[in-house]
Amino acid sequence: MKKSINNINIPPFKPSKILKNRHIQTLYASFFRKDFPLEYNIEEFTLSDGDFLDIYYTKDLLPDDAEAVCVIFHGLAGSYKSPYVQGISYELKQYGIAPVVMHYRSTSGRDNRYPQTYHSGKTDDTLEFLHELKSRYPDKKLFCTGYSLGANMLLKLLGELGKASFIDAAIAVSAPMNLETCANIMQKGFSRIYQEHLLKELRASLELKYQKHDMQKLIGLKKEDIKNLKTFWDFDEAYTAKIHGFSSAKEYYKQCSSKQFLHNITTPTLIIHAQDDPFMHPSVIPSQNEVSSSVTLDILPNGGHVGFINGSLLKPDYWLEKRIITYLSNSF
Repeated sequence: MKKSINNINIPPFKPSKILKNRHIQTLYASFFRKDFPLEYNIEEFTLSDGDFLDIYYTKDLLPDDAEAVCVIFHGLAGSYKSPYVQGISYELKQYGIAPVVMHYRSTSGRDNRYPQTYHSGKTDDTLEFLHELKSRYPDKKLFCTGYSLGANMLLKLLGELGKASFIDAAIAVSAPMNLETCANIMQKGFSRIYQEHLLKELRASLELKYQKHDMQKLIGLKKEDIKNLKTFWDFDEAYTAKIHGFSSAKEYYKQCSSKQFLHNITTPTLIIHAQDDPFMHPSVIPSQNEVSSSVTLDILPNGGHVGFINGSLLKPDYWLEKRIITYLSNSF
C-alpha cells in the first residue's frame, strides 16, 4: 500500500553517541544494512556518440504507473547495488515515486565501448538521458538525487542549466564541491583507507580498457604501471584528465568542482552535508551567500559521508532517506 507523501513524520537528526563517529556513520550501512527485495527492468540507453548507459527501473513501480520519477546518481565506483541507492529506491517507491538508477559508463558491471568512462563533472551523458526521460514522461514530476561524485555532477549540471532547467527538484548528498581539496584530504589519516578502497575499483576498471584499446598510446601509461597509481591525484593525472581532454588533474578539479556553479541554480535544490565528512574538509561547504535563493543548505555537525543514520547501532533509523522524501513532498 502506497504511503502518503504529505504525511511524513521526520525526527531531528540526533544519532547515539557511538553512531556520531564519522567513520561509523560512513561505514555502517555498507557492512550491516540488509539488501532490499528489489527487482529491475534494465534498459541499455544509447548515447548520441554510440556508447551506452545501463538504466535500472524497479519492476514493481515503473515510471508509467508513478506520480513522479526520481533519477538516482550514485557515487564513485557505485551502482544499483550500493546500500544508499537501494535504500532510497525502496523508500521512493513507497511514496509513489519511481526510482530510476542511471549508471555512468562502465559502472553497471559492463564495460562501455570507448576508452573514456565518467568523471565528477561529466554532465553531458546525464543531460542526454534526462532529456529523453522528460520526453517520454512530459506530465510526470522529474526529480534527481545525487550522492558524492553523483552529487557534485548533479550540482554542476543544475548550475549549467540555470533558468533552462526542466528538473522539478534535486537533492545532493555529501558532494565533494571542491575536488582538489577533497583529493588532498583523501591522502591523510584514515581517509587513505577509503581512497585505497575506491582506487582498487578504478584501477581494475582501467586494466580492462587495455584489453580493447591501445591505452598505452592514448594515455602514455603501461598496463603494468597502473598498480603505481596510489592516490586520486595519480589516477586523475594519468587517466581521467588525459582521456577526457583536461590538461592536468588540477585543471580537471578546477573546471569540474560544483561549488562555483551553485549561485546559478534555479531548480529547488537541497544540499545535505556533514561537517565531519571524512572525505573532505569543512571548507568545501558553501555559505548561504555562495548559493542561489533556490538552494537549501542542510549542514549537520555529524553524519559522515553518505551516512546520516539516526538511532542506535541496534536500532538504526535511516534519517537521510526520510529527509529526501520530505523535501520532495514540497514539489507536489
